[in-house]
Parts: sequence; C-alpha cells; structure tokens
Amino acid sequence: MAKTLFDKVWDQHVVKANDDGSVLLYIDRHLVHEVTSPQAFEGLRLAGRRPWRASAAVATPDHNVPTVDRARGIEDPISRIQVEALDANCKEFGITEFGMDDIRQGVVHVVGPEQGLTLPGMTVVCGDSHTATHGAFGAIAMGIGTSEVEHVLATQCLIQKKPKVMCISVEGELPAGITGKDVVLYIIGKIGTAGGTGYAIEFAGSAIRSLSMEGRMSVCNMAIEAGARCGMIGVDDVTIDYVKGRPFAPTGEQCGVAEAAWRELHSDSDARFDHEIVLDAVDIVPQVSWGTSPEMVLPVSASLPDPADARDATQQQGWSHALEYMGLEAGMAIEAIEVDKVFIGSCTNGRIEDFR
Repeated sequence: MAKTLFDKVWDQHVVKANDDGSVLLYIDRHLVHEVTSPQAFEGLRLAGRRPWRASAAVATPDHNVPTVDRARGIEDPISRIQVEALDANCKEFGITEFGMDDIRQGVVHVVGPEQGLTLPGMTVVCGDSHTATHGAFGAIAMGIGTSEVEHVLATQCLIQKKPKVMCISVEGELPAGITGKDVVLYIIGKIGTAGGTGYAIEFAGSAIRSLSMEGRMSVCNMAIEAGARCGMIGVDDVTIDYVKGRPFAPTGEQCGVAEAAWRELHSDSDARFDHEIVLDAVDIVPQVSWGTSPEMVLPVSASLPDPADARDATQQQGWSHALEYMGLEAGMAIEAIEVDKVFIGSCTNGRIEDFR
C-alpha cells in the first residue's frame, strides 16, 4: 500500500493504538533546554522516577545564555537560576548536556542537526514550538509542553492523535536570490496562519529539493507559523551528505544500513494526501513580513495594503492594528520603508548560511 512520508515514519513509531483514536508514539530523540524543563524534572523527582532512556535526551541552555562576555556569567538572576537548574538536573538524572561553556552549546534547533543528533526517520520532540525545524531531515518533529517533557523523560513515549497530511509542492526553478525563508513566507501568505491547522505538511517539488539543508530547515521551522503540527521534507542526497560524518551520526557498517533505510523516507509516487497544493517557483520574489502576523507578508516590490480592501471585518481590524503598531501607513511602498534594525539569530535564522 502506498504511503506518504509522514505515514511511513509515524507507523514505525506506534507502540499502541488506543480505542479513542490516539496512539502511544515512541520518541527517538528528546532535546531539552532550560526554560520548559525545570518543572518536568521536579515532577520526576517528586514521583521518584528516573528517565526511562536517558541516552535519548540531550540538553543545552539556549534561551538565557549571553551572546558575549560569558566569562562574566549570567547577570539576570532569573536567567541564571534557570541555567543552573538545567546543569543540576542533567547531572542528577544522567542526561548529556552541552553546557554554557561547551563549544557545542547553541540554539537547540541548530545544535541537533549540527551534531548529528537529528537523523532521518526519527521522532524528535522538544519543549519549544519550532521543533518542526528537524522535519527537514525526513523526521516527525514536534514541539511539546512541560507536562509532555516530563512524560517523555519518564516513558520515552507520547500520547498523540494522528493529524491529516497535506502536501505543498513548489515546482520549477527559484529565481536568483530567493531563499527558503522567502519560499515559506510566500506559502504562508497564500494559505494563512491557520491553513495548516490539523495537518502535518510535507514540502515537496523541485524547488524544495533545490534548497540546501539550511534552507529546508527554515521552511520546516515555519510550518507551525502556518498552523501545522509539523513540517517534513523527504530524504535525498542533500540530506544524507549533510548527516554523514556528524559526531552522533552512525559510522562504519551502521552507516550503510542506516543510509539504505533513509533512502526509503519519501512519499511513494502514488501516495494519497488529505490535501494538496501546487505552487509555481517562478512567482516567488523576495518576501517581507510587514505586520504582526506571518500571513501579513508581501513581495518586497509591493505596497502596504489598505484595510478598506480587506476581505472581511476580521482582516480589516488586523491590518489596521498592524499598521498602527508598526507605525506604517496604507499604500506605502515597502521599498521606501527605512530599515533601522535587523535581527538575525535564533532557530529560524541562526546558521552560518543565514548570516552570510
């Protein structure tokens, strides 16, 4: 029977199907940081539990770590307490941690792929919404809440209901200078921030395959900004070439066995999706998110919308509030708006390719 990429990975991880339609899903990799983990570790402590498979979890502080002058420590007391708690919890419960002074420390969604902790076909979770990033490797990757962080630590499983599967294909050659960020902003501009609600999105098509792994990670990272549970891209040579040789990636004979399995991680040609969208790459120009929602996105050559032209009262109110908040006026040409600050960093734009 033909299967989608999502179905292939999901089916391999179902421990038990429940009568209410939910399943007990096995989790391969648990990425942990300092913000959503303290209560989870405390829950284990109070219940007298230990992690069921400590080796599946890897932690790193990232939200509260200073960018510069780390020798001075963390000045903010709340931030310092959170990082110190992570250090203590990882030591107590036997979890590998890339601490603040470890060369491997970084944004958790950069560290996972960089270290080979994220591998094709895995189920990956983290107490952070942008865990969808890791779907670029043909993995099911989801953000989870603090209570779920505790559940995964204690059982290495999660109770989940299977979402529907949507395929968004971007076909053709991307114009010069167009990045993965432009592609996904264009998609969100088309389907809206609720367009993926209830779905796992597979991004496919020749334009998606032409992206680097960094570009693919940006696309999957922002699947949640379209309301999706997760985003995924099938495995190909680009994926495998990126993974090979990473510190935690398979080596020797295991590498060959793994690669053979990874190459099956794509949707079958006759697989059926619950919803399909096909977009033309040639239509994508540099995108600008001008407002207060990711769906408020326009080509850089466009002008800001007039609330009077909105499709309904809700959109009209949203545009009006966004223009006021941003200090902009309807009809202004985007190219005429002066740029005073540029933010580059975090999990969406935190890789060397983004900086360059």
